[in-house]
Amino acid sequence: MRKAKFLHFDGTCAKIFKTNRKGEAKTYLRLLSVRRCCPIATIVELVTEILQPAIQAPFELVDVEYGKMGGDYVLSIFVDKPGGITLNDTADLTEVISPLLDQIQPDPFPEQYFLEVTSPGLERPLKTKDAVEKSLGQYIHVSLYKAVDKQKVIEGTLVKFEDDQLTMEYMDKTRKKTIEIPYSLVSKARLAVKL
Repeated sequence: MRKAKFLHFDGTCAKIFKTNRKGEAKTYLRLLSVRRCCPIATIVELVTEILQPAIQAPFELVDVEYGKMGGDYVLSIFVDKPGGITLNDTADLTEVISPLLDQIQPDPFPEQYFLEVTSPGLERPLKTKDAVEKSLGQYIHVSLYKAVDKQKVIEGTLVKFEDDQLTMEYMDKTRKKTIEIPYSLVSKARLAVKL
């Protein structure tokens, strides 16, 4: 069931939808203003730089994504905390984040967009060395720029991360194997669900 309420930020009408689909807490904020264009990478970097100091413990800014979903632009802010994030947490964080985005000058967004504050979910991205290090002992998915032992995609347990080298254990048919991967070859990494 979606609840909607109208808010006003500096004369701009916004509509918030609170929902909890697939076990993920989400809050959507529709900003109804037309904005100028800026490269997507620049938008993500700019938003990350502004939000990083504003999102304080126990919360952690995990990732920022911006892109077109269907016919709408969506700015997704992934936030987590120990024990997981709740729907009320996302609503409270939206109240903090939205005014900060409104203050960015010159306005980097090409047009109206949805602001989505959400949990990273079970397949949380591991975008930094610190995030990879915190994932020791967990099952992860790694995509590589260049093949290592004839593999460019590996799913397995991260057993060690030292000297910019990941050591993973994975199953090759029925045999357990170990692989060492230089961190410089990792294009993407995320937590994975072991089936």
